[in-house]
Amino acid sequence: MTTLTDLARLIERHWFVHGRETPIPGLLITRAEEPTGIIRTVYRPSFCLVVQGAKMSMLGPTPYHYAEGECLLASVDLPVTSRIVRASADAPYLALSLAIEPVTVAELVAEQASVPGPAAAFNALATSDHDPALRDPLRRLLDLLDHPADQAVLAPLIRREIVWRLLGGALGPALRQMGLVDTHAARIGRATAFIRDHYAETLRVADLATLAGMSVPGFHRHFKAVTTMTPVQFQKQVRLQEARRRLVAAEEVARVGFAIGYESLSQFSRDYRRLFGAPPGRDAAAMRAQLVPEPALP
Repeated sequence: MTTLTDLARLIERHWFVHGRETPIPGLLITRAEEPTGIIRTVYRPSFCLVVQGAKMSMLGPTPYHYAEGECLLASVDLPVTSRIVRASADAPYLALSLAIEPVTVAELVAEQASVPGPAAAFNALATSDHDPALRDPLRRLLDLLDHPADQAVLAPLIRREIVWRLLGGALGPALRQMGLVDTHAARIGRATAFIRDHYAETLRVADLATLAGMSVPGFHRHFKAVTTMTPVQFQKQVRLQEARRRLVAAEEVARVGFAIGYESLSQFSRDYRRLFGAPPGRDAAAMRAQLVPEPALP
């Protein structure tokens, strides 16, 4: 049976070949040799397994700690601050994360032979010990990085198996709500996904409420309960995260500000500095000097 040590070796090897973003869409690997400062990002619906070291993520005021052998599930797009809290040159932090498509969850929930009981209280982030049954499909997914010709056919099958294993484990209740159309989690998830994909556009809360199938007051209440933010605050967070990514890639500040939906560059600079602690140009230059791009997923 595959061990965490086996997964650690694969992550180490592929990190030095591919870096964080692998050729398999949605599969990210992380390696760090020292603890980090605060990382501000937007998690997409995803599953993360730490195979060495430890990390802490915060949604609003609530901390989520997960270390070697533990995993984190993000059920919807979420604005999160995080820190790698245990890592060293001798024992680097090593983790992998995999994006999860709600449509896959919905298909597998429909195929489950037993009818689930009453839904547990929903948590947009959840942690648990990992199910050892996940190790083999995760190893096979990492092995596919050595076989590009097989990825298009085999990666979707392995991803589906991973989601199936997650549904049967401790994270199953939280994950299942992603696939049930009428749950508040799924409804808010549709809205956060829409904001993520249309962050540069002018959005009307009434339209988002309609998309979620809720009244405007109900949508506001449930959106903030899940994400800890209002829809407008969430959109701003997504915009600024995208701005930082573009600026690190050396795009020009004014061009980035307009591209992400700002009409006033002075307002863009103020909002950016408020979130990241430095003006756009200075922050991007500092990050490029470090040559360490900010992770987008756990």
